[in-house]
Amino acid sequence: MRIDAAGLHYRELNERINAAVAEGETQFTLDNVLGQRYIGAGLGEGVCIRINGVPGNDLAAFMNGAEIVCSSNAQDGVANTMNAGRIVIHGDAGDILGHSMRGGAILVEGLVGYRCGIHCKAYGDKLPVMVVGTTAGDYLGEYMAGGVIVVLNRGDTSDSPVGRYCGTGMHGGVMFVRGEIEDHQLGAEVAIEQVAEQDWELLEAIIQEYCIAFDLDPGHFFPDQFTKLCPWSRRPYGKLYAY
Repeated sequence: MRIDAAGLHYRELNERINAAVAEGETQFTLDNVLGQRYIGAGLGEGVCIRINGVPGNDLAAFMNGAEIVCSSNAQDGVANTMNAGRIVIHGDAGDILGHSMRGGAILVEGLVGYRCGIHCKAYGDKLPVMVVGTTAGDYLGEYMAGGVIVVLNRGDTSDSPVGRYCGTGMHGGVMFVRGEIEDHQLGAEVAIEQVAEQDWELLEAIIQEYCIAFDLDPGHFFPDQFTKLCPWSRRPYGKLYAY
């Protein structure tokens, strides 16, 4: 089903999509998207939405298994509390990408903004995965409780591919950053560890999926150095509370 979103209010656009899904439609192409919010919110398995244009905030919020492919940039709050599904962004993404994400995968070709992965958490047997193609802003993985974040630094920048306060409040999950990170960039709750053999197996699988999505050569990223970031405690603020 093809929908021309030019001039459509976000509510009308989403109502049309949801009504079509209720009638059994599974494949959508949205043309001329320009800032419409909540596209794909709550949609389940078997639905695929291809977006031509720039969607607005909270793309795929609460999504539960659908797939979204965005031809351009995406704004803030992509995958807010997403439970399952897959999002491929052929461009950059804004702030708070993957806020409270509980499962599924987000693959971003370019850079991402601030506080991406905040409150990201694994839930049950779900493992949320976020892959950033180039660089990430400040507070990446803030209060992260589970899942995997990978920053690939595709531009091979001489500066660090992450900003300040990386992993502040982190108490679960893991981050892999291609390149070096200075101690002053890290939150107090984060430790740097060696990438173990099982980590490489996980990384290779994630990067393979990323490279297929963007038609890249996975050999570009290996055997380059990755920095592994983990929380040093699962309860870093325990002493702040009365017993």
